[in-house]
Amino acid sequence: MLEQSEQDEFEAGVNMLVNRLNKNLRKLGKWAKQQQLQCYRLYDADIPEYAFAIDLYKGRVHMQEYKAPASIPEQKVELRRQQAIAAVQRCLKIPLNEISLKTRQRQRGSNQYQSKADSGENFVVSEGQAKFWVNLRDYLDTGLFLDHQPIRQYIAEHARDKSFLNLFCYTGSASIQAALGGASSTLSIDLSNTYLDWARRNLQLNGLGGKHHQLKQKDCIEYLEKANGSFDMIFLDPPTFSNSKKTDNVLDIARDHVQLIKHAMGLLAAGGLLIFSTNMRKFKLDQDSLKSYALEDYTKASIGKDFARNPRIHQVWMIRHQT
Repeated sequence: MLEQSEQDEFEAGVNMLVNRLNKNLRKLGKWAKQQQLQCYRLYDADIPEYAFAIDLYKGRVHMQEYKAPASIPEQKVELRRQQAIAAVQRCLKIPLNEISLKTRQRQRGSNQYQSKADSGENFVVSEGQAKFWVNLRDYLDTGLFLDHQPIRQYIAEHARDKSFLNLFCYTGSASIQAALGGASSTLSIDLSNTYLDWARRNLQLNGLGGKHHQLKQKDCIEYLEKANGSFDMIFLDPPTFSNSKKTDNVLDIARDHVQLIKHAMGLLAAGGLLIFSTNMRKFKLDQDSLKSYALEDYTKASIGKDFARNPRIHQVWMIRHQT
């Protein structure tokens, strides 16, 4: 049992968080409904002492705890963790088993692909007209990058009658939106069989597939170096760093982005569009080395209302051939 003073401290923290969550829910819940979104970020370390990212997935909750500095005692970390969980339950009126909690820290290599559990808790969420399988427990990521929702919407709105290439495709959500937006064809490439299988299930879920919507298991660096062909729209969203055991190539996006972009532009049709995205916080595009292309910083327009308090979540560049 907690002493009365400890109980008072616990409740004070919970109530402060509940108030903030309710405020965000009133603001973002209405927006999400208007946008036909079942998944969005509700809270992102709005109160610095409670450093969590809290995402809603069709009424379930995915909580990511930012790793606390070593100077914070573990007892304080655990207290804040329990306060945050209690606040989420009270605000959203959901049982504990509908909350998934993970600790966020930098992942290298293939760690992001490794299964962390085997719950089998896959369920379907919708984003506009698209449907996606997600899993909040078994992997570090859920199968759907919520910060990219505006980019997926842009792709859906501009893909009609275009051939679409999705590099480092993850679970294929951008390809799904392109296909549902009327793309003439999509090709989705990733090195991970785990995520390609996931992408295949997403295609099937949306009634897509066949020769017009293909998946390819391949190292994207190797593909770009050797590929021929032409695409009207290319989505290039590489990891910040990758050293998978499946390939000899080591990817460092700060070092390698110019070469990746140039190879991708070699596959881009005249009048086409390359969408380049990165989640590297300190990324700086080498514009001098890419000055032969038309570059547009699209980052501000690519940040949804639910990520507005964290505008450095990603960078997005629209890249075209000079006319």
